Amino acid sequence: MHRQSLLSLLRQYTPTDPNERTMWLDTIAFVTQQPDCFERSLAMGHVTGSAWITSPDRTQVVLIHHRKLDRWFQPGGHADGNPNVAAVAMQEAHEETGLTQLQFVHRPGEAPAIFDVDVHRIPERANEPAHWHYDIRFLIEANPNEAFVQSGETKSIQWVNLENIIRFTDEESIRRMVEKMNK
Repeated sequence: MHRQSLLSLLRQYTPTDPNERTMWLDTIAFVTQQPDCFERSLAMGHVTGSAWITSPDRTQVVLIHHRKLDRWFQPGGHADGNPNVAAVAMQEAHEETGLTQLQFVHRPGEAPAIFDVDVHRIPERANEPAHWHYDIRFLIEANPNEAFVQSGETKSIQWVNLENIIRFTDEESIRRMVEKMNK
């Protein structure tokens, strides 16, 4: 039962390109087949929640320089057993940026909808085998005048103009989310 909410959100979502469609289908299959899909202890992989944090005018997004992976990404992280991935995305947005003026971008009266789906491999580290992240991403708006609060998980946090993203990362999934913002 705890997987039904996410499966419902996934079934309501429409991927924007063939690659995202493949990852969306893989995520549906993974969540359907793995009762422990929200647990970090599932060694093959697990569901994560991320926040694509945008300014109200949609010209900027927040990127964090991830300490362990040493790359720029959107805030996000492990569900740790929580099947409410929208809540996970919001919690990670707050924890990794310190921002408090955060709100989902969605239609009034409706639950937050999925903004993007991505499946990516996390490389092996000393105490952790390589595994998959089935990342569910939500669009969240923030006040660009609010100060960031550095966390132990990040090396840096920045508002980045959409046209300057390439200076930080050339990740395919980041480019896809930028493209969605430009539509």
